[in-house]
Amino acid sequence: MENLQHITSQQGSPPQTLDKAALRRLLRRNRQALSAHEQHLAAQRLCAQLKTLPEIRRARRLSLYLPVNGEIDPTLLLPWLHKRNVKLYLPVLRPFSDNILWFVAYHADTPMVKNRFGIDEPDLRFSAQRRNRLPAWALDTLIVPLVGFDAKANRMGMGGGFYDRSLAFMHRSGPTPTLIGVAHACQQVASLPIEPWDIPLQAVVSDQGIVRR
Repeated sequence: MENLQHITSQQGSPPQTLDKAALRRLLRRNRQALSAHEQHLAAQRLCAQLKTLPEIRRARRLSLYLPVNGEIDPTLLLPWLHKRNVKLYLPVLRPFSDNILWFVAYHADTPMVKNRFGIDEPDLRFSAQRRNRLPAWALDTLIVPLVGFDAKANRMGMGGGFYDRSLAFMHRSGPTPTLIGVAHACQQVASLPIEPWDIPLQAVVSDQGIVRR
C-alpha cells in the first residue's frame, strides 16, 4: 500500500498548467503503475464502498464495465449483485454510429468478443437483438470508468465522448439513471474544467473514499 500512497500524494494533484491530453497521459500512467496486488486491493476496497451506496443497493438494472489499461475493477461486485437479482448490462460500441454506446445484457451465457480497443464486450449478433439491450434511460444506475476526477465529482473521460453522447438525453427532462464514476484514488486532481456537453456524475467512488456532487 505504500506505493499507492506515494503515487497519490506525489502525483494525485498534477500541475493545473497541463493541457487535457497531457493530464490524461499522466493519470493513465499513475493507474498503470500500480502493481497487480495494489490493483486487487484497490478493487476490494472500491467494491466495499460501492455496497454502501443507496444508489447501488436499490438498483435492479445496472450497467458496469470490464476494466482495461489499469482501470479500477468493479467486477468483484458481480457475485453480490447476482445474489440481489440485479440485471446487469455492459456498454457496447454501437455499429455504424459516431461514438455511441448500446447497453447490452451481461450474464453467464453472453457471447463475448474484443472490440477495436481490445475491450471484451457482447458480440454484435447478440447485441443487435433488441431483446438483449436496454435504453440508457431505463437503467437505474451506471458505474462508469474515468481517467480523472476532482472533489466536486467532475469526470475526465478517455476523450472519445462515448458516455457524453450516449447520455446526452440527461440534459432534457424525463427519466434518467444515476451515474457513479469509479477510479483509483491516484486519479484525483485538484479541479477539472467543465464543458457544456459533459454529463454530470452523482458521485465518484475510489478505493479511498466517496466524493459527491
